[in-house]
Amino acid sequence: MSFFKSFKYAFEGIRYCIKNERNMRIHTVVTLYVLIFARFFAFTKAEYAVLLLTIGGVTAAEATNTAIEKLADKVTQKYDPLIKIAKDAAAGAVLIRAIFSIGIGLFLFGNIEKLSAMYNFYMSHPINLAGIISLTVISIIFIINPLSKKGTKATEEEK
Repeated sequence: MSFFKSFKYAFEGIRYCIKNERNMRIHTVVTLYVLIFARFFAFTKAEYAVLLLTIGGVTAAEATNTAIEKLADKVTQKYDPLIKIAKDAAAGAVLIRAIFSIGIGLFLFGNIEKLSAMYNFYMSHPINLAGIISLTVISIIFIINPLSKKGTKATEEEK
């Protein structure tokens, strides 16, 4: 397999997860908001590194969870206690990452003055408020009703 094909397959996997896994879409939307709001906090390079590692860790855990679930479903559709443990442990890994990421978020974004400045920025500029409201509506639609699931190799193979 060529170097570039390996990237192509990796991006196909990410695309599959976003299109087919609601939790991945939630992580994607939260990532977008975190990166938008981070600009108000003047983080150091180290704080941005922690933020990006946290985002990457949660997203990678969710993709790994999806891979384990799909592989387990391919092995058997019948109840199997070992498959259940594998799926539950993978989901638990995502939950652990998500809980710790909330803690990191509280630590990084817990500055009341900067939160207040961000609030004032959106509330005092109607165009910015309209933009964030529009983004929120689009985000909710994206999470609830993703882009078409048709046409991906993975979904065709699953049928």
